[in-house]
Amino acid sequence: MIVKGLTVGLLQENCYILGCEKTHRGVIVDPGDNARAILRLVREAGLTIEKIINTHAHLDHVLAVDPVREATGAPFYLHQADLPVLRDVPERARLWLDSEVDPIGDPDGFLEHGQLIEFGEEQLEVRFTPGHSPGHVVFVDHKNRQVFAGDTLFQGSIGRYDLPGADGPTLFRSIREQLLTLPDDYTVYPGHGPATTIGTERVFNPFVGEKAFHS
Repeated sequence: MIVKGLTVGLLQENCYILGCEKTHRGVIVDPGDNARAILRLVREAGLTIEKIINTHAHLDHVLAVDPVREATGAPFYLHQADLPVLRDVPERARLWLDSEVDPIGDPDGFLEHGQLIEFGEEQLEVRFTPGHSPGHVVFVDHKNRQVFAGDTLFQGSIGRYDLPGADGPTLFRSIREQLLTLPDDYTVYPGHGPATTIGTERVFNPFVGEKAFHS
């Protein structure tokens, strides 16, 4: 699988462009900002984008959705439980960043737990992982042993759960049941910061790892 990552926006969010090496069909995960840079990377990789898929709808993950959707013609998908979060983006931008942003158009379809997203000869399994947001999902690529985890599990950390619609115990359960059940050698590509592995976080993560202070 072609995997291209770029860090965008004030909150340093990781957007991922994934493609099938054989067919050059692809998807974009979490176009958070800087649509121009995202689209340039798509062109450089020679990909035809078939879907825009979001782990969740916090503003730092969605600000480039509409320009990317317009430029590629690709439909935008999100879990339905995050629709209120998406519609609240202009208000959040005012409160958090003191900036004015346009409303983001509604998704063209909704993601569901267990769904398979296919592009060319590649596929991603959707897993429902609420806690950081009500409709958070992750995308698991079993063939290439990697997971695009959004703001659930980070290198040495986990997603915030002090935000509207977030819940700590739910996030802990999501990580333990949907991520830490994956094999140790799966690479984790998070929504912020560097990549890690399931095995490393299973042992050393201070929130959910075996050596964690919290049980």
